[in-house]
Amino acid sequence: MLFEDFTLEHVPVSGGGTIRVRHGGSGPPLLLLHGNPQSHMMWHAVAPALAERFSVVCADLRGYGGSFKPGPTPDHAPYAKVEMARDMVEVMAHYGHERFFVGAHDRGARVAHRLAIDHPDAVLKLAVLDIVPTIEHFERTDMSFALGYYHWFWFAQPHPFPENVISAAPEAWFTAHTSREPKPPGFFHPEALADYLAAARDPQTIIGMCEDYRAAATIDLVHDKASREAGRKVVCPMHVMWGAKGKIG
Repeated sequence: MLFEDFTLEHVPVSGGGTIRVRHGGSGPPLLLLHGNPQSHMMWHAVAPALAERFSVVCADLRGYGGSFKPGPTPDHAPYAKVEMARDMVEVMAHYGHERFFVGAHDRGARVAHRLAIDHPDAVLKLAVLDIVPTIEHFERTDMSFALGYYHWFWFAQPHPFPENVISAAPEAWFTAHTSREPKPPGFFHPEALADYLAAARDPQTIIGMCEDYRAAATIDLVHDKASREAGRKVVCPMHVMWGAKGKIG
């Protein structure tokens, strides 16, 4: 059983739903945020080790996993990273954590980046995996990035085109999406894979995922440009890491 000695809960947030959370351990508070197309289950091998030193909170982003999933809107505002970041501040406050550490990957790291900018008093230290700021990605896009990250542009197409294509064969899509680099058999733990596939089979998850990417290509850029023009940056200590086989470097 994964996440032994962790507690599974659903925490209400002001955005209009609940965030699925597993928490455990003791010590300084640490928030872990997952990437696409996963859920908090991606931390199953890491969280128990961290729980020996930290009070670990593993949360599903809105639109993903077992968290609430707002529907599509013309401005994609429910999936703006400022909103997704606010969810996490409220989740941590629910457990009595006003200031906390954050470790995050991929889409979760984009939320964490916004969280650190918008709530500088809340984030003690930040570790981000496999990202540079969204605005930098779009401004520096070239053929290599567009081919390697083609899904950024496909998921951002108007609703419901990408959703219909993905939901017609969700398991085939998940396999293709997560296998661009060859992976050994059993790469995903069966329990984690079951959680990812259950979400992929839910059309509302696919809507949420695509809205996340649509927001990144629209309203998030508005917020990022405003922060840049105002000189607002991450002020806490930050550790940045990326995979050797990816395109971040």
